[in-house]
Amino acid sequence: MEIQEIKQRLSIQTVLKHYGLQPDRNNMLKCPFHADDKPSLKIYSTTNTFNCFGCGKRGDQVEFCALKEGSKHKGLLKATELTGEITPINNKPKQQKSQLKENHTGILTKIFESFCNGLSHPVSVKPKEYLKGRNLKHELLEIGYNSGQFHHRGKLSEVDQKACINAGLLIPYGSPVPNATGNTYKVFAKDCIIFPLKDKQSQIVSIYGRSITNNNQSKHYYLKDRCGLYPGYPKPATTKLILTEAIIDAATLLQISEITAEYSILACYGTNGLTEEHKHAIKELQNLQEVIFFFDGDKAGNEAIEKYQTELSELMLPRKTGQPQIKLSSIETPEGEDVNSLSLAYETEIFTHLLENRKGCFLLTEKTEIKEREPQPLPEEVQTRQNLPQQGKLNTRNPDFITYTTEELQIIILGGINLQQIDRLRITVKISRTDTNDPLHSIRHTIDLYHSDYLEKFIGKASEQLETGTNVLKRAIAELTEQIESYRLSKIESQKEQKPQARQLTEHRQNKALNYLKAPKLMERTNDDIGRTGMIGEENNRLLMYLIFTSRLREQPLHIISLGASGTGKTYLQEKVSELIPEQEKLEITILSENAFYYFDRKELKHKLVLIEDMDGAQDVLYPLRELQSKKKISKTIPIKDSKGNLKTITLHVEGPISLAGTTTREKLYEDNSNRSLLIYLDGSGQQKEHIMEYQRRLSAGKINSKEENELKEFFKDMQTVLKPIKVRNPYAELLKLPEYIFKPLRTNSHYLATIETITFYHQYQRDIKIDKVTGERYIETTLEDIEWANILLKDVLLAKSDELPRAVREFFERLKKWMQTNNSEVFYAKEIRETFRMTSSSCNRYILELLRNNYIKVVGGNKYRQGFEYQIIKQDEYQKLQEHVKNALDEALDNIKKSVSRIPTASQNKNGILKADEIKVLNTVSQ
Repeated sequence: MEIQEIKQRLSIQTVLKHYGLQPDRNNMLKCPFHADDKPSLKIYSTTNTFNCFGCGKRGDQVEFCALKEGSKHKGLLKATELTGEITPINNKPKQQKSQLKENHTGILTKIFESFCNGLSHPVSVKPKEYLKGRNLKHELLEIGYNSGQFHHRGKLSEVDQKACINAGLLIPYGSPVPNATGNTYKVFAKDCIIFPLKDKQSQIVSIYGRSITNNNQSKHYYLKDRCGLYPGYPKPATTKLILTEAIIDAATLLQISEITAEYSILACYGTNGLTEEHKHAIKELQNLQEVIFFFDGDKAGNEAIEKYQTELSELMLPRKTGQPQIKLSSIETPEGEDVNSLSLAYETEIFTHLLENRKGCFLLTEKTEIKEREPQPLPEEVQTRQNLPQQGKLNTRNPDFITYTTEELQIIILGGINLQQIDRLRITVKISRTDTNDPLHSIRHTIDLYHSDYLEKFIGKASEQLETGTNVLKRAIAELTEQIESYRLSKIESQKEQKPQARQLTEHRQNKALNYLKAPKLMERTNDDIGRTGMIGEENNRLLMYLIFTSRLREQPLHIISLGASGTGKTYLQEKVSELIPEQEKLEITILSENAFYYFDRKELKHKLVLIEDMDGAQDVLYPLRELQSKKKISKTIPIKDSKGNLKTITLHVEGPISLAGTTTREKLYEDNSNRSLLIYLDGSGQQKEHIMEYQRRLSAGKINSKEENELKEFFKDMQTVLKPIKVRNPYAELLKLPEYIFKPLRTNSHYLATIETITFYHQYQRDIKIDKVTGERYIETTLEDIEWANILLKDVLLAKSDELPRAVREFFERLKKWMQTNNSEVFYAKEIRETFRMTSSSCNRYILELLRNNYIKVVGGNKYRQGFEYQIIKQDEYQKLQEHVKNALDEALDNIKKSVSRIPTASQNKNGILKADEIKVLNTVSQ
């Protein structure tokens, strides 16, 4: 028997059955070729192939036998033996390869497998992030990703290309010249996660695409002539069937083994998506005992359940003798939630809990049980009211083609309804009678429903053309106006931005946060726990940034700008630390227009953290930001027209203070903003990069506890919530002097003192609250430990403030010094430095020019026409001296204060809680 004939006669399902292997609902099983904890081997029944995502083994049914038997020869013998136990898969003459590719199912299967391979590729980052955000595991599901590239670079033959066009996977556009080399195509469901829709034989007959490019309004794509079910036709032995509203909801449940072990799952295609194919598949389930609706927790979902229950009741009756009764039930999904959103917010136990507490509807036994009630006699008053015409129904499913239908009239609103101008209701309508299709009995016109005089004339004209009474038209338009008003108000309300609500803490969570803030070594523990949230390295910078973000609660907040070369992790640091701040207390900005800040509510920015991802994207708002930093308020006077059209002026006010954080690679470009902020420089060392990459590898390997990280982030937000505004006084402030080398000492001095106060503020639950007997003001006091921590955190910041070289130039210069010492060289050429440091010519020349301008190096020989100029370093140890000077200046000031504290009582020991003038004078003398 030929190998091709063996493959034709033998299915992979028969091979699996022979070896005692049974795939699950997703056609996955534990790989028998390596130690496998979870199913990683995928079975493709349509092509009789397999693929293991763990060990990489793949092949067809004969290859499977060869792997199990230990050799190709034994595997071929076993496959030949197994063909005698089954009937041929297909007794028809073997199709040619080209004919198979033209087949609709064949091309869909082939293209879908390429989508699956594309999703498994390491470069498929965006779709994997989307799936992660949806809590969908592509390893467990039969899904793929369409990047729109499957037909590029000759990947498809002419036959396959034609089959793709026939199937709707490729849509030609442009010049439709047959076989033209320049033909271009639109790709069906580009940038979509792809789900297969299968027929009764589990063959792919259509596909569904879910867009990942617009997450807030995800688009749905179905092939033309949609058919097939997801994840496929329920197994004939199904007793309990869960119907979901959407495919993504069904995929969510398919991942939960506790559910798939007891229930079959079938996805509808929306609230109007229970197709005839769904009904036919359900009706064929002879052992079916219960149908469970698991739809969205909204009005549309509830209405769909009621509608489908009626449709299924009519479909399933009468049942054959001996068949079990069918129970209809529904799960009470929390309001505003769906299956997928529940998986993001809760553990999997939520689904078993909801299933156990599902609400029963009724049994489908006899038609009498679902027969409508006979109308009961009504009171005379109600009967009189019922003689009035019933109110029409407004259908807004298509917002550009809204219909309103009564017993006599149909009104179509073309082009939708304007949601901007509330003072008018201008619409374009087509009104026609429902009892005739004669175009003479219809009228088209643009009217303003709020213009009564004009509306009266229109009703008179329309009644003549429609040959109907004016009262009928008046009633219909009056009812239409009321329903449009309600519809418009609901749409406007839904479009309003949903701002985060104030964070509410339970007593347990509040006590837990307070205990953390009261415990010793708060700064050390805080820094360690920030590292446990996924922030790798940057120990000083991350703690300093967290304290600056905390300072937003004070009257004098601090600001911070992260500097560094591209790719050093500036945005990463800012994002990770900002995740520890409650959502309602921060504002993230990518790009803002020039006047945007003036249109916030008056107190909307008060004590908020404003995050700018890149300063380049906020150049238009740098001026109002500076004003909010310095003056803590901004205002703008603008002209407006009153109701009579006269111009007048109003002044817009927005209050601060705010705490501003931003990132940039260009320090000098934003000098005015950076002067008002603390500047931190990111660690670009190889060691730091290796730590981050190691974390990324562990995260990819599943060795990072993401749940613990998220819980810790929420705990940090709880701590931020329990911090309360309180005044801080520093009794040692007059004794703290900055190093004399500091540039722009006025602002730097205020930053230094504010940092100390912020550290004290963060320790507010470890400080005694004092009361000024003169002013009655409540406050807490700074300790020497707070100053010591400020010196540790600000050492590098103050050093950078003291250095006349930009940080990038300084790093280059220090690296140059080490290289020259290692090579015992006294001179260098730009070319050899550029080659050794692997730098671009422009960067190297720019750094050298900066060093020449500041007299750190000099030209001692050479020329620009041959090897280049020869340079020599003038200042060899100036940076070491600067470092020692800054460090010694801070340490000496602190040591002097510590010595003097032993002689003079501090504010906490003073009767009034305030140092007296003569005591401060003594402290100054001692410290000097």
